[in-house]
Amino acid sequence: MASRPVFIPNHQGLALVEERFFDFEWSAGFSESQKKKNVYALHAAAMRNGLYKILEISSKSDDKIGRRLSAFSLKIEIQGNEYPLESVYQGSKVFELCGASEEVFRLSPLDAKRHIRALDCGQLIGFELEGRKFPLVPKNAFYDWLYIRSLAKHADWINQNVDYDGYTDIEFNPARQVNCQARAFAEYKTLSEKGQLQVAVRDFEFFSAMLPPI
Repeated sequence: MASRPVFIPNHQGLALVEERFFDFEWSAGFSESQKKKNVYALHAAAMRNGLYKILEISSKSDDKIGRRLSAFSLKIEIQGNEYPLESVYQGSKVFELCGASEEVFRLSPLDAKRHIRALDCGQLIGFELEGRKFPLVPKNAFYDWLYIRSLAKHADWINQNVDYDGYTDIEFNPARQVNCQARAFAEYKTLSEKGQLQVAVRDFEFFSAMLPPI
């Protein structure tokens, strides 16, 4: 058995997202077919509990929209140039012995992750982008902010095409990971519904103050 979250936009209260965990039978293995079995099982468990429209946001999604919203598919504009979102996140990392690596922005997402993992620069101490420094806490703030920023220019398309009860990312294991594209998208939907999207995109501090201090 496994337990994984569904992220639900929260239009009431202070929290941007409601997380609901569901237990389901886990299909072991690394093949795409096994991962899709787990997506179906998680969604079925959520449906039994009243969440009927759920979108998997990842490269494993059966839905074209879910694949399009994957962090590995999105691009973000940095100083007039577009780069893969994941590559910008990786290249913005600052370690004890190494600063940000803007040259990583030009790599594919997989190559960017491999490059950063191969560095021997000590502990991660923060992020730096466009001449600004960003903190590690809340732990998911910088990643989520980049993700939301990458979506802002597609706001009209998202409003017309993406409306679900909740969002999942089957690759995300909360016991081992912090960043999750499904949670970031649910945050985006909440900000959009509340009319706070553009200020959150412009102001990292405004956005990060809305997150729990994990």
